[in-house]
Amino acid sequence: MITKLTIKEKISLLNGKTAWLTKNIDRIQLPSLEMSDGPHGIRKEKENSREALPATLFPPTTTLASTFNKELAYQMGSALAQEAKEKGVKLILAPGVNIKRNPGCGRNFEYYSEDPILSGEMASSYISGIQSENVGACVKHFAANSQEKYRLTIDSVVDERALREIYLPSFKKAVESNVATIMACYNKVNGIHGCENKELLTDILRNEWGFKGLVVSDWGAVSNPVESIKNGLDLEMPNSNGYNSKKIYEAYKKGQITEAEIDRACNKVIELVKKYQQVLPEKANIEANEEIAKAIAREGIVLLKNEGMLPINKTEKIAVVGEFARKPRTQGGGSSNINPYKMETILGEIEKYTKNYAFFPGYALQEDCFNQELIDEVISEVEKFDKVIVFVGVINEAEGIDREDLKLPQGQLELIKALHRVNPQIIICISSGSVVEIDFEKQAKAILNCNLLGQVNGTPLLDILFGKVSPSGRLNETYAFQLEDYSSSKNFADSNNAVYYEESIFVGYRYFNTFGKKVRYPFGYGLSYCPFTYSDLTVDSSTIKKDKKIVVTCKVKNDGSMEAKEVVQLYIENNDSSVYKAKRELKKFTKIELAPQEEKKVEFILDYQDFAYYDVNMKQFHVDKGTYQIQICKNVEEVILSHNVNKKENEEGFIEHKKTAYHNSEWKITTDDFAELMGRTLPPKSIARTAPFTMDSIPEDFQSTFWGRILYKQLIKRALALLPKDASESDKKFIVVNATQMPIRGIVAIGGAGVSPKNAEGIIDFANGKVIRGIIKILKKEKKYEKNMV
Repeated sequence: MITKLTIKEKISLLNGKTAWLTKNIDRIQLPSLEMSDGPHGIRKEKENSREALPATLFPPTTTLASTFNKELAYQMGSALAQEAKEKGVKLILAPGVNIKRNPGCGRNFEYYSEDPILSGEMASSYISGIQSENVGACVKHFAANSQEKYRLTIDSVVDERALREIYLPSFKKAVESNVATIMACYNKVNGIHGCENKELLTDILRNEWGFKGLVVSDWGAVSNPVESIKNGLDLEMPNSNGYNSKKIYEAYKKGQITEAEIDRACNKVIELVKKYQQVLPEKANIEANEEIAKAIAREGIVLLKNEGMLPINKTEKIAVVGEFARKPRTQGGGSSNINPYKMETILGEIEKYTKNYAFFPGYALQEDCFNQELIDEVISEVEKFDKVIVFVGVINEAEGIDREDLKLPQGQLELIKALHRVNPQIIICISSGSVVEIDFEKQAKAILNCNLLGQVNGTPLLDILFGKVSPSGRLNETYAFQLEDYSSSKNFADSNNAVYYEESIFVGYRYFNTFGKKVRYPFGYGLSYCPFTYSDLTVDSSTIKKDKKIVVTCKVKNDGSMEAKEVVQLYIENNDSSVYKAKRELKKFTKIELAPQEEKKVEFILDYQDFAYYDVNMKQFHVDKGTYQIQICKNVEEVILSHNVNKKENEEGFIEHKKTAYHNSEWKITTDDFAELMGRTLPPKSIARTAPFTMDSIPEDFQSTFWGRILYKQLIKRALALLPKDASESDKKFIVVNATQMPIRGIVAIGGAGVSPKNAEGIIDFANGKVIRGIIKILKKEKKYEKNMV
C-alpha cells in the first residue's frame, strides 16, 4: 500500500485527522481509525460536542490494582473493548502504567502502583483482555511521567538503574503482551523530549525489547516533528491542520529526513489501521459489564482496621453520616472522566441490607467541607445509634493538578472529632484515588480504604459492611503518616525546569522497608474477616542458574467460617550484595478463593530475572553472587514463610561497584550524591522564564511582561469558554492548568482551541511586546496547511 502513496500523502499520515481519528486516504481505500480515552470507561465525545456518550464507569485503575486480581483486570479490559466496538472505537488509550513515585501526583487514580511488578502484571492482563476482542490498547506515558505540575515541559532526571528497575519494567511487560501502541510522554527524560528520545523509542523499545507496534505522541507533545520521526515516533496526535506535516515535508526537501525514515513511521500507521479497522461494531452487554465493575469494587476495597466492629449485624441501629453516601466520589477529573450509564449510591442501596438506619449529611461538598450546622445536627442525634458509618474522602483529584498535602478536608476531620466525643463506635469509609493522612485512626474502630468505586458505589461496599463478602483488597502503595515522609517529597513538583529523582530505586516501600522507616500501613496490607494459615513451603532448587527456573509452592488454608479470598505475595530479599538494593522486593502474587476450612496449594515459578538488578557497568540485568531469601508474605513487612537459595558466582564481566551514599544504612542522600550517581552536572531545577518568548514557551511565563499578563488572562477566559456551563470545578482547573502550562506549539497541535499556527505566532509577538504585529496575526484567518499537503 505504501508504494501507491506520494511523499506528501505519506507525510500526511504521520499526523492525526482530528482529535480522535487518524488520517484517511480514500484514493487507496485507507480509512481513518478512531481512538478514545478509556482507562476505566470509553470516553467517546458526541459529535460537535465535548460531552461524552454514556458508558460503564468502572472503578479507576488504582482500585483495580488493589484487587491484586489479574483475572479481573483481564475481564475489565475485555468489557471495555466490547463497549469500544459498540461505539466504533478501535483503539483504547489505556492503560497508564506510570509509577506512583509520590502520592501527591494528582493523576495517581489512573495508575496502578508504586511497584513495577504489580503495575506490569495487572496492566498486562488488562491489555490482553482488550486485545482479545480485536481492539487495540495503548500503554502510556513512556516514560518517567510521575507528576502533573509542569508535566508538559519538566525534565525528569533519573539514573539508569532506577529507570531500568522502577520506571521501565511495566512498559516492557506491556510489550511482552504485544500491546498495539505506546504513547510517548510530554516530559523530557534526562534532557530529551519524550517524543524525540532515541534511547527510549528506538534503542530500548524497538531494538532491545522488540516492540513491533506504533508509537503515538501524547496530545500536543511534539516539539520537533522532524526529530521525533527520525528518533522513533510514528504518529503525532491530534491534528495540527498540516502545520507539522509541512515542516516534515520542508525537511525532506532539504535532505534533513529521508523517505526511508518517513516510510518506517508511515508503515506503522498503515499496519495499525489495517489490523483494527475491519472490526465491526457489536452490541455490548452492559448488564454483564456492571457485574464486572461490582466485582472489581468489592475486591478493591481494603480493610485497614477492625476492632470487632465489622461485619455489621442487621439488628443494629446505624447512623449513616457523610454527603458522600448520597453524592459519592466515583472517579478523578481530566481526560479519563466518564459519563456513566447509571450511578449507584449507599443511600440508594442500603435499604436492601437494613431498614434500621438514619442519614445525616455531616458536611457540605465544598473545598473545606465545613458546615457547623450539619455537624450539630448529627451530634444531637448520634448517641442513640449502635454504630456510626462515616463516609469521607478527597473532594477533587484531577489530571494536570498535583495535591499539596494528603489531608482530608478540614470539615470532615472536625466531623470525625465531634462524632468520637459523643459515640466512639465509628466505622470510617474513605474515598480517594491515592493516599490520605489517617491521623484520625484512633478515633475509629474500623477503617475501610474504598479507593474510587466508579458507578457501583453502593452494593460492593454494603456487601462488605454487612458481611455478605469478606474484604480482600490490598494496598497498592504505602500509607505513610504524611506527605513529607516519602523519599521523593523534597523533589516533587517543586520546580519549573527539572525534577531530580534523587531517591533512585528507593521508591515507596523500597525506601521505607529498607531504611526502617515506620509507616501507618505497608504496601500489600489488607485485613480479612477470616484468618488464614500458611504452611509447607517448598523450593525445588537451592541454586540460582540462568537456564533453570525455580518452582516454589506453599499451602494456604481458610480457618474462617465464610468463603474468603486471600492475596499470596512472594518477595525476594538479598542483603549480602556489594550493590545497593531494596531490602525486599515483590516478585510474584496471586489471589485465591477458599471455602471455610478449605486448603489450597499455591505455586509460583521464578526465573533468573526475578533475582536480578540492572548493572550499569555491564549494561544488562545481572544476578550477583550471594544468598537470596524467598519469602511468602502477608504484606511487605510481614514474612510468614521463607527459604534460602544461593548464587555461587558473578557473571563474566562483573566489576565491583564503587561504594556510594546509596549504600549507607541511613538515608542521608544529598543532591551532590545524586549528581555523582548520574555522573554529570545536573540541569537547574528552576529557571526564570522571561522574554523573548518562543513556541516552546508556556502562557504562564507571559506574566513576566505587561502585555503578556493581558494575554494570559484572555487565554484563561478562552479556555473556560470551551467547557459546558455546568462543568465541575475539577474540569475547570484541568482545562486552565492545561491551557496555561502547555507550550504554545502544543495549543496549536491540540486544534480544539482554534489556534492556528499564524495565530500562535501572533500570541508570541504580542507577549514579546510587538503588539500591533501580534494582533494582526491573532486575527488572521487560519491557513489550512492540510490542503497543500495532499
